[in-house]
Amino acid sequence: MERIGSVTVYFDEDADLSILKDKIIGIIGYGNQGQAWALNLRDSGLNVIVGNIKDKYWDIAVKDGFKVMPISDAVKKADVICLLIPDEIMPEVYKSEIESYLTAGKTLCFASGYNITYGFINPPDYVNVILVAPRMIGKGVRELYKEGRGAPALIAVRDKSKDLELKIALALAKGIGFTRVGAFESSFEEETICDLISEQVMGAITLAALKMSFETAIEAGVRPEIEVLELYVSGEVFEMWKAIFEMGYLEQAKLHSTTSQYGTLTRQEIFSSSEIKDKIKCIVNEIVTGKFAKEWKLEQQATYPVFSKLKELTAKHPIFKAEERVRELLKKRGYIKKLRVMWV
Repeated sequence: MERIGSVTVYFDEDADLSILKDKIIGIIGYGNQGQAWALNLRDSGLNVIVGNIKDKYWDIAVKDGFKVMPISDAVKKADVICLLIPDEIMPEVYKSEIESYLTAGKTLCFASGYNITYGFINPPDYVNVILVAPRMIGKGVRELYKEGRGAPALIAVRDKSKDLELKIALALAKGIGFTRVGAFESSFEEETICDLISEQVMGAITLAALKMSFETAIEAGVRPEIEVLELYVSGEVFEMWKAIFEMGYLEQAKLHSTTSQYGTLTRQEIFSSSEIKDKIKCIVNEIVTGKFAKEWKLEQQATYPVFSKLKELTAKHPIFKAEERVRELLKKRGYIKKLRVMWV
């Protein structure tokens, strides 16, 4: 265990897998995270079953050697139930396939704080409720485990007075490989807020910046294929972020020319205006107050009209046509290959 700033971080030596040795762990949903968790936990010597609907993921789980059954049956059998299905369908599945089969002493493990934070799921007091939230996509969780490494994760418990909840959370984190690197103590609310900010601020700014950079470059006389190559298709941005991950942002900056560093440091002030920060604060406020969650819930109930329209409009932007042409050429020359992408 180690403290960094105000955060407690747990490692392998802080977790005891024997807490789970006589337990049945039910993996609900055999998608990217579900498959990774199930395989890692089994390789750690634990008893894993899979609950899933009858689709291609059911077949994959069977092929991987797991006992697969309907979700309600898995919930009945399992002592620890890991919910690894999408946030938007989880409340409905919980209501129809899980809630009625929860009994005293069972543990519900969430990989995202979303549904607990916004009250879409309210588990009964007689079950343990924990959070084990990887900061990595499922493919990375599995591959890092097989390499003898791991990915970081956030962990939390609903009731801090229940020592058992933390022990189970740490045992699961160890079985999946997270405590090899560090399981960071957090909360359901904190995980939800930081995750949504990453998506709605960093993600949104990145997409908007790419489109605006492309548009203004074309207006300045740069040809579309040249600009999209420069912006991201060459892979230079990927290498830059890889260097940031390995070296830290400031050390990575030294890999760039002084012209690049000066341009970045002087011009970033333009985008650090109070006006832009106020817009970001509005986004964050909607996340914290639950306004976004309500908006997203209504969008789902209306069968995604806004979401579908925005995807359609975004796909029509000329940057993606230029991207397609340049990527096709680079793929033919063997430059673009399937990468092991390992971030969330």
